[in-house]
Amino acid sequence: MHACRGSLTERGVIFMAKNSNWHELSESFNIQDDTKGAKTVLEWSFNNFHEDKIIYASSFGAEAIVLIDLISQVKPDASIVFLDTGLHFPETYEVIDRIEERFKDLKIERKLPDLSLDEQREQYGSALWKREPNKCCEIRKVIPLREALMPMDAWISGLRREQSPTRANTDFFNEDKKFRNIKICPLIHWTWDEVWTYIHERDLPYNSLHDQGYPSIGCFPCTQAVAVGADSRAGRWSGTGKTECGLHTE
Repeated sequence: MHACRGSLTERGVIFMAKNSNWHELSESFNIQDDTKGAKTVLEWSFNNFHEDKIIYASSFGAEAIVLIDLISQVKPDASIVFLDTGLHFPETYEVIDRIEERFKDLKIERKLPDLSLDEQREQYGSALWKREPNKCCEIRKVIPLREALMPMDAWISGLRREQSPTRANTDFFNEDKKFRNIKICPLIHWTWDEVWTYIHERDLPYNSLHDQGYPSIGCFPCTQAVAVGADSRAGRWSGTGKTECGLHTE
């Protein structure tokens, strides 16, 4: 694992040099506390990365609501970026508005792709998400996130190990070769039930689609409700064999 990369701040270079074994660092956290290590990981992260060099890329799904609440306890004015594809459900935009109202100090950016939907249709044809979902995700999610992460040393994500086989080995701290920084995943040890227990105990706002059979919520053309007990990501790109938008794959 590389000790540092060129775009890191001076503080980040020192930090990376000391902690280049991210798996070992991840294993050093106590996961027996009330948040299974999540809050401690966040505290450590905001203490070791410059505040202008760490950002949370949020989907505003259930895990995101938990993370937003935990982050607000550690860094009330933390930076959050939402990839606004222009194709989200109205309920997703509604919950963002409610989060902004409740957590007024958080700096939430709604980042749009360079191409509008009309421009994408003119360039690639209509309903690109049906014909080439990977290309659509690249245009509307991957490239915008790469732009948002360009100046960052680290980004926070809501991945949990039980979500899918591709996420089962995720650590608290992961060298992200795709975006060339460190991906921090505080909720890796949480279960789906624990996410919802936290949301209800804290009376947090959440996307109402979760009550209608949508455990994982993305863009409306590519998201369907799933049967009770089905894989949480079974409703994403159903029937295509695609399970990830590309943000968490190399």
